[in-house]
Amino acid sequence: MASLRDIKNRITSTKKTSQITRAMQMVSASKLNRAEVNAKAFVPYMGKIQDVVAAIAAGSSDTSHPMMTTRPVKKTAYLVITSDRGLVGGYNSNILRTVMAKIRQRHTSNDEFVILSIGRKGRDFFAKQGMTILESKIALPDHPTFADIKEITHKAVGMFADGTYDEVYMYYNHFVSAIQQDVTEKKVLPLTDIQPSTSTASYEFDPSAEAILEVLLPQYAESLIFGAVLDGKASEHAASMSAMKSATDNANDLINGLTLVYNRARQAAITQEITEIVGGASALE
Repeated sequence: MASLRDIKNRITSTKKTSQITRAMQMVSASKLNRAEVNAKAFVPYMGKIQDVVAAIAAGSSDTSHPMMTTRPVKKTAYLVITSDRGLVGGYNSNILRTVMAKIRQRHTSNDEFVILSIGRKGRDFFAKQGMTILESKIALPDHPTFADIKEITHKAVGMFADGTYDEVYMYYNHFVSAIQQDVTEKKVLPLTDIQPSTSTASYEFDPSAEAILEVLLPQYAESLIFGAVLDGKASEHAASMSAMKSATDNANDLINGLTLVYNRARQAAITQEITEIVGGASALE
C-alpha cells in the first residue's frame, strides 16, 4: 500500500492538473463564442451566392460551365479538415475514421485519389498511411479569415479545373451545439446539385449569365471550403471545451477517491499508534 506521503503527493499533483484543465476549458469556451458567431455570420453570404448560382442554372438551359459538368471519374480528391492540436476528444478521430471508410469503400488503389489536408493531425495521419498529400495547410489561427486559406482553396478549385482530379469531397465536423458535432461529407466539385437556399428571386445578368458564372463559381466553391473551415473551428473549440470539462471532472473524482484513501490510511496509522502506546503502558504495569 502506498505511504501517506505518496498519496498526499498524488492528491497535490492531481489538483494542479485539474486547475490546468479548468483553465483550458474556460479558454476554449471563450474561443467557442467567437467562432460560433463567425460561422453563423457566414451563412447569409453563402445563402445569397447560392441563390444567384441556382437562378442562373435554372434560368437558362444553355448556360453551362466545366465546374457544373460531371465527367468520368479517374481520380478523386478528399479535402479533410482537422485540428492542429490534440486534447479535443474524438474530434479528429471521428473525421479520419469516416474518411478512411469512404476511401476503402470507393477505391482499391492509392493511385485513384489524392488528399488535400487542412490541419496538422490530418496531414500527419495520411502521411503515415502512405497516401498522396497534394496540398496541406497547417497552423491556422483560432479564428481564421479567408486570406489564411486562400492559397489552398484556390489550388483545390484550380486543379479540378485543370483536370488533376475529377471530383472533390470535403469532410469536416459540423457544429450543432457545444456538446454535439457531426462529421459531414459534402461534394464540393462538380457543382451539380445547387439548390436555392430560399425562394429564387428574378435576376438580370450583365454582361451575361455565362460571364457571371465564370467569376462566381470559383468563388462559390472556395466559399464552401471557407464555410466548412469556420464550422470546423467552432466544432474544434466545442470539442476541446467538452474534453477539458471531462478531464476536470475526472480529476475531481480522483481527488475525492484519493482523499478518502488518505483519510482511512491516516486513521489506521493513528489507531495503530494508540494501540501500541496502550500495549506498552500495559506491559509496564
